Amino acid sequence: MPIFMDRHIVPGIEAKNAAEAHREDLRVQDKFGCRCMTYWVDEERGNAFCLIDAPNKEAVEKMHNSAHGLIPHEILQVNSNVVEAFLGRIQDPEAYYSPEDPDLKVFNDPAFRIILVTETMDMGLLSHKMGKEKAQHLTALYHEIMRAQLHQYEGREVELKGQGFIASFVSVTQAVSCAVAVMKGLHVAGELIGLRMGLNAGMPVSKSPELFGDTVNMARYLCKLGGENQIVMASIIREIYKDDGPQGISQHQQLKCIGPSDENFLQLLMETLFKNWSDPQFGVGEFCEQMSMSKSKLYRKSTELTGKSPNELLREYRLQKSLALMRTDRNIAQTTFDSGFSSPSYFTKCFQERFGLQPMAYRKHFT
Repeated sequence: MPIFMDRHIVPGIEAKNAAEAHREDLRVQDKFGCRCMTYWVDEERGNAFCLIDAPNKEAVEKMHNSAHGLIPHEILQVNSNVVEAFLGRIQDPEAYYSPEDPDLKVFNDPAFRIILVTETMDMGLLSHKMGKEKAQHLTALYHEIMRAQLHQYEGREVELKGQGFIASFVSVTQAVSCAVAVMKGLHVAGELIGLRMGLNAGMPVSKSPELFGDTVNMARYLCKLGGENQIVMASIIREIYKDDGPQGISQHQQLKCIGPSDENFLQLLMETLFKNWSDPQFGVGEFCEQMSMSKSKLYRKSTELTGKSPNELLREYRLQKSLALMRTDRNIAQTTFDSGFSSPSYFTKCFQERFGLQPMAYRKHFT
């Protein structure tokens, strides 16, 4: 059966309340064909999350309604391996038994996590720039240092996608320290591979169809803002990480913070690019319309935050997407139009100017 994680928003919830509700779920689960695997409760933020093996979402809702009447606000189908990677478990942790109720297992384990996303230069471009042997050596060094620091600072490696990592931390201090240690450990090698890092924090279930989807996406967006040897942090990281001592944010030149209003603009900007990059008819005029901004305002906000004009951003986004397209069986003409360019000659010109080699030369790295 599929596995679901749901989210209950319950202001004022306590660990004991969640334990009682979970016990009621266990009592009726068989009636609805469900198996309640475990739960997380976040007293500070008023959230509870249940992990349930169930036939469908409707069965989850009916079970909760019958047990205690708390209908989930969101339900997301998940992969148990991904849940364990992000949250560290898919079963109940150690618990204590309530003195008032010896049959009640109580634990307080928030599902709130700090998410670190890293990105590096495309491997084909790195091989072209450094040579295949040196590119492989630098990548292996990056992986070695990244995994060593994740172990040192109790981070969990969630995914290795391309040349980038996704990692999960319980502690914001350890997440920041890990990112800084990776930058320090790589030093010049970080610059050579184009390492960028984004730090964000959030809940596992929101509006995204993926676990921690909104949190991971914003961390990826933050990667786009960083310069060499820089770690870009969301406003929530700054809010949590208030230590002004020797290990405070102000002591680390690698750390860059952005505010909530810039985050909102960045999210809308990147979502608009994501929805429209493959459409050759999408230009600056359509960009402004979908962002509900004048050309001058969009230009000013875009250059202030990203250092690029809207037109430059759109071209860069399309060129980055074209790299992935060329790792498939598409030819150059197909890649041109699928990545939103209207002319193969213009695409080739832009590609050459941006990456320093012809598209066909890039393809040879993967054929």
